[in-house]
Amino acid sequence: MKVGVDSFVAAVTDPDTEQVVGPVERFTHLLEEIETADRAGLYSYGIGEHHRAEYYDAAPAVILAAAAARTRQIRLRSAVTVLSAADPVRVFQEYATVDLISGGRVELVVGRGSFIEAFPLFGLSFDDYDSLFEEKLDLLVALTRNERVTWSGRHRPALNDQPVFPRPAQDPLPVWVGVGGSPESFVRAGLLGLPLMVAIIGGEPRQFAPLIDLYRRAGAEGGHDPAQLTVGLHCFGFLGDDVAQATNAFYPGWEAMFTTIARERGGMPPTRRQFDATRGPDGAYVVGDPDQVATKLARISSQLGGVDRINLQMTNPRLRHADLLHSIELLGEVVPQVADA
Repeated sequence: MKVGVDSFVAAVTDPDTEQVVGPVERFTHLLEEIETADRAGLYSYGIGEHHRAEYYDAAPAVILAAAAARTRQIRLRSAVTVLSAADPVRVFQEYATVDLISGGRVELVVGRGSFIEAFPLFGLSFDDYDSLFEEKLDLLVALTRNERVTWSGRHRPALNDQPVFPRPAQDPLPVWVGVGGSPESFVRAGLLGLPLMVAIIGGEPRQFAPLIDLYRRAGAEGGHDPAQLTVGLHCFGFLGDDVAQATNAFYPGWEAMFTTIARERGGMPPTRRQFDATRGPDGAYVVGDPDQVATKLARISSQLGGVDRINLQMTNPRLRHADLLHSIELLGEVVPQVADA
């Protein structure tokens, strides 16, 4: 199993001073976090995409290009690219360019996103939620596999034997499908033979076992080699020298983040009891010291029939930069413990 970190580049209020960390300083911190992950031996670092005031990750390819120039080994990913709201040609060109800068260390994880701000921002109708993604994914896959592309669809002008450059260092550029809980999304990824990245933001990971099995069966029905039907997970997680330290550092920002979401969506506000239950042995949150985290990652992988990688979403709006760096360093201690899991 490979281990990495995902970041939504949250705007941060320092919990010690109650001062908002400015965006310039926040990006300085972010690049230091990615460099630390590279030195710690983590497999990958992912940058999300949001179009909201509380996040600074609206242009993930730009961020990853900066990270590529400052790292040597770590793979760099989108987590996720909101493909429904983007032009697949530009997405391909941007990430092919970052792949060249990095020397072949880039991966695309594409999805529809968990927020809807991108739709009005780019003049799209939410009524086309499904068809936009399905059509644009089809074009993106064609771009990764062919230098010259002939393609047509409803939401974008057609391409007729059109050459698309630059070509990436990797052939093809890796594309993963990011999914939540929709069975149709699991089947689509399987039929296309694309690797799967599952966002598990609550509940119990083992509840996703039937959906992952559905993905693998769809892949087999599509005639794809089981070896290419790899599964990754995106989960909340944080490490400390012990579980109390990890929880005390991570919980306040987690509470703030989910309080905002609950207010917007009309749900119940989060509670500490809910958090503690979800960081339990079978819950979705991976919080604790390196040994506890290694044990839990292996347990999750076993419950889901084998997982290729797990990426921990560590950032939140009330998190000390020093605590995040320490968490990343501790996650590096987990890497050898789960290498054979």
